[in-house]
Amino acid sequence: MQRTLIISDIHGELKLFNKLLKKIKYNADKDQLILLGDYIDRGPDSKGVLDRVMALKKQGAIVLKGNHDDMMIAAVDNKPDEWKRWERAGALSTLESYNSSIKSMELPESDEFKEHVAFIREMDYFYEQDNYIFVHAGIRPDILFEENERHTFLWIRKLFYEKYSDYKTVVFDHTPVSIIRKKKNHNIYFGENNIIGIDGAATYGGQLNCLELPSRKTYHVRKKCLSKIFKRKH
Repeated sequence: MQRTLIISDIHGELKLFNKLLKKIKYNADKDQLILLGDYIDRGPDSKGVLDRVMALKKQGAIVLKGNHDDMMIAAVDNKPDEWKRWERAGALSTLESYNSSIKSMELPESDEFKEHVAFIREMDYFYEQDNYIFVHAGIRPDILFEENERHTFLWIRKLFYEKYSDYKTVVFDHTPVSIIRKKKNHNIYFGENNIIGIDGAATYGGQLNCLELPSRKTYHVRKKCLSKIFKRKH
């Protein structure tokens, strides 16, 4: 049986992403990979992550857009107040991954950056199967699914994860599972209301999660703890 593997919120953590793909033994010829967005910002190598994601899509991965990815496009398009908004979200680390000498908010002039912008523009907001909906943030539970708008798919939080209840299971990220649980637990969250949250807050010291379907097996990787390494060496 084909595995469906879902990963989200990579946020520039290319080494961690590659480590997770290796751990799950991802095989593009046998597995269906679904990525739920937020490839950029905060981490050290957003450019490298986008390169990797582009290659994975060519191999058959389904690639969805996250709110951070959307913020970058809005900033590129010079929408009002979007530059400041993207800067607060960790944009400088993304820009530095294209040009390490950049020390302020200015767009790279490289062809690679333009290629990545075009790639993000083409990303879908959700992917639907018979029993599952895959989306970055969630959906409104008080309206029909087809009435949901772009902003909802990218930004919704409590209204969705507290009130959703339908026959299709929604797999999402965006809101770290530790916030949903209200305790420090970064493992994949299986809600009683037919939702599965997979955001392990990897860029904040948590973990990068992967959900396997239909088995519902879970995987994760973490960054090495520098303090523990220091203690072992000294």
